[in-house]
Amino acid sequence: MDAPAPMTKKARGRLFFANPGPTNIPDSILHAIGHVAVDFHDPDFMKMYDECWEGVLRVMKTRQTMFMYTGSGHAAWEAALVNTLSAGDTVLIPETGAFSASWGTMATDLSLVVQTVACDWRQGVEMSAITAALKADTAGKIKAVCAVQNETSTGMHLPIDQVRAAMDAAGHKALLMVDTISSLGCMDLRMDEWKLDVVVGGSQKGLMLPTGMAFTGVSEKAMKAAETSNLPKHYLNWRAMAARKQRSFIGTVPTNQFYGLRESIRLIEEEGLENVFARHTRLARAVRACVRHWSGNNGPQLFCANPSRESDSVTAVLMPEGFDAEVIRKTTMQRFNVSLGGGLAKLNGRVFRIGHLGDLNEPMILGTLAAVEMALKINGVPHAPGGVAAAMASLTADA
Repeated sequence: MDAPAPMTKKARGRLFFANPGPTNIPDSILHAIGHVAVDFHDPDFMKMYDECWEGVLRVMKTRQTMFMYTGSGHAAWEAALVNTLSAGDTVLIPETGAFSASWGTMATDLSLVVQTVACDWRQGVEMSAITAALKADTAGKIKAVCAVQNETSTGMHLPIDQVRAAMDAAGHKALLMVDTISSLGCMDLRMDEWKLDVVVGGSQKGLMLPTGMAFTGVSEKAMKAAETSNLPKHYLNWRAMAARKQRSFIGTVPTNQFYGLRESIRLIEEEGLENVFARHTRLARAVRACVRHWSGNNGPQLFCANPSRESDSVTAVLMPEGFDAEVIRKTTMQRFNVSLGGGLAKLNGRVFRIGHLGDLNEPMILGTLAAVEMALKINGVPHAPGGVAAAMASLTADA
């Protein structure tokens, strides 16, 4: 008789999911999504649809137009470009990391011309450089500035109100499009006050939903630009969407996502939007306090080296020279059931990322940091022990 095959060892307990997106989904949202199928034309559903719609507008802090799509945030990126621009138009992209570069690649694929405001990924782009690039555009070729409010690849925050000020200082008429995929519902966004023309969002991060719903907040100026756009579009066509009774979707509406979205908005507003922002700031400070402590003894350090640009959604941790970040991720997952984000693009293997956004509290953050500190020790990575205690000190100081 053959010997039984060895059993695969599985970690016990609940997965500590510390990725920067998708994020943890609260149990109440999971239960809400598990709804029976309904007719999306049904008046009761459409009432809920409108309630969800209004809720997202409140999170965006706008009273303007919005369109929704079945797709990831990339679908909303594409919608922003193809509805407002025409072939050969130039977009200006302030560099923030892998996702600003990816948006630029998409723009190139769509027959747009991309001009980048370059920067040191660890320091962030200078606002004066944005102003200078726009002032140099005396022919008005730049039709849009495409900015990423929170760059998840670098743990870098771009202050969008300052981007708007930089554009105003140049006296330029370009549209301002903002990727808020990993910042919406995590840090402040004021679409109307900051005069944003397109706000790009997704369901799977601060809104705590599964991946699969994306949306764009759209200003009157952007809707005016859509009248002359000649880039091909069908499913993402704003003009077609605006004429439909289901308010947005070309085709079937993802009804179950709306049940989850209603619960997401309820949870956010039950806590209070400003309190949600404060919680994200508190947890982010604790993570950074821990990493700064580890950086002793030539240990890992914060990839973002500019304190004024640190993200409240995600921290990218730069490994010491000669050590592989993927080894740390493998150890935390296999030994401790803790999932971290990996390095993207040129940061692959150099950084791991700790997501601290969405449905998260202090014990969850401390558990994640403890697993990382153990992984550093197991793998012989130089660091100053006691980072978790530094995080605890940060959290109790803020109490």
